[in-house]
Amino acid sequence: MEEPSPSSSTTQLGLIEQSFNSRYSLWVREALDEFTDNFTITDPCISGHPIVFASRGFLKMTGYSKQEVIGKNGRIFQGPKTNRRSVMEIREAIREERKVQVNLLNYRKDGTPFWMLFHMTPVFGKEDGRVIHFVAVQVPISRKQRRNGVGLSEDGSGLREMVFGSCRREVCSDSLVDLGRGLLLDSNTRELESDEHCEASDLEKRRAATAIDNILSVLTHYSESIDRLVCEKRCCLPGVGFLSSSLNISLGRIKQSFVLTDPHLPDMPIVYASDAFLRLTGYDRHEVLGCNCRFLSGVETDSSTLHRIKESIQSERACTVRILNYRKDKSSFWNLLHISPVRNASGKIAYFVGVQMEEGCKNQDRLGLSPEMRQLSAVGAVKVAVRSLSMGANPSKS
Repeated sequence: MEEPSPSSSTTQLGLIEQSFNSRYSLWVREALDEFTDNFTITDPCISGHPIVFASRGFLKMTGYSKQEVIGKNGRIFQGPKTNRRSVMEIREAIREERKVQVNLLNYRKDGTPFWMLFHMTPVFGKEDGRVIHFVAVQVPISRKQRRNGVGLSEDGSGLREMVFGSCRREVCSDSLVDLGRGLLLDSNTRELESDEHCEASDLEKRRAATAIDNILSVLTHYSESIDRLVCEKRCCLPGVGFLSSSLNISLGRIKQSFVLTDPHLPDMPIVYASDAFLRLTGYDRHEVLGCNCRFLSGVETDSSTLHRIKESIQSERACTVRILNYRKDKSSFWNLLHISPVRNASGKIAYFVGVQMEEGCKNQDRLGLSPEMRQLSAVGAVKVAVRSLSMGANPSKS
C-alpha cells in the first residue's frame, strides 16, 4: 500500500483542525480538556471518518499520544478477538445516525485488553440537519462476569485483584469500536475464554449518559457563540438536503476531486465535496457546502461553456467541458470537468456529480489511465455508493 505523502498528511491534519474550527469557537478544546471522562469525537465528513478530538482521560487510559490518535480511524484499537457483532452494531448505528451503547473489549497501545462501556451519539448541525460529529464516551467496566454467572469482583486478592479489579486497565485501550483479546488470568498470561463477557452496571451506564450530556452541552455552547449551532437531535428545515453519514463515509473513500450537487433543492447546491476538491480549490468544506458550483467561475470564464453545462443538466445527460475556474486565492486553472447524473436504486436522479481535473497537473496519470478514464472511474464509484445506500433507505433520498 502506498504511504501518504507528507503534503497529504499535512492536508489531512488541516482538515481535522478545520473540522473543529469551523463549527465551534476556539475555546472549545480548552473546555473539553477540563473533563476527566474518556471520550473521542470523530468526523464522518472527512475521508476515513477519523478521530478529531481525544480527551486526556482517553489518551491516558489507552496509552497513546495525541499525535498517534488524531486523524486515525477507530479500527486501530481493534484486535484479533474483537467481537465483530459489536463492531457491526456500531457501524449500523453510524449508518442510521443514531445512538448506540455496547460493551466492548478493546486494546491499549501495549496490547493489553480491557473492557469498557462504549456509548456513542451523533451531533447534528441545526441549520441543515447533517451529522457534524460523533461523540463516543468510554467508561471502564468495574466488574467481570463469567458466562456461567459467577461474578468476579474488584475486591479480590493477589493476581485476581490485579486482573479483575482494575478494569481501568482493561476498559478503554486501543479501540473505539471493538472487542478484543482476553484478560490475563495467571502469570503464564493465559487468555480469558472468548465466550466470557463483561457487562456494564447501571451506575456505569448513568456515568456514560451524564458524560455525553456534559460534552454535548459544551459543544452546543461553543457552536452557538459563532452562530453555527449544533444539537443532539436532527432539526430538519424545509428544503434543506443532507447526506447520511454512511454515504459521506463511502464517498470519502474516493480519492479524486469531485462534488455532489442536489438538483431537487433551490439553486442545486453542493451537498458533498471531496478532500481532493478542497485541496484543488483551496476552500474549506463549510465554505463549499450549500453553494452552487458557479462560485468557481470568474471574469474570464466562458459563458458559452456555462450554458453547455446548464443544458446538459436540464436534459439529464453527461457532458465534459474545459472551463477556466478560480481558486479561493483568486488564481485561475483550467478545469477538465465531467458532469453526470447519479440515479438511485429506483432509477430516479438523486444527484449530479462533477469530477474536476486540473489541466497539466503533475502525477495525474500515475495510474496509467487517461483523464477520461479516471473521471469515469470516479463517477462509477459515486454511482455505486449512492445506489447501494439508497437500497438501504438513504435518509436524504428515501
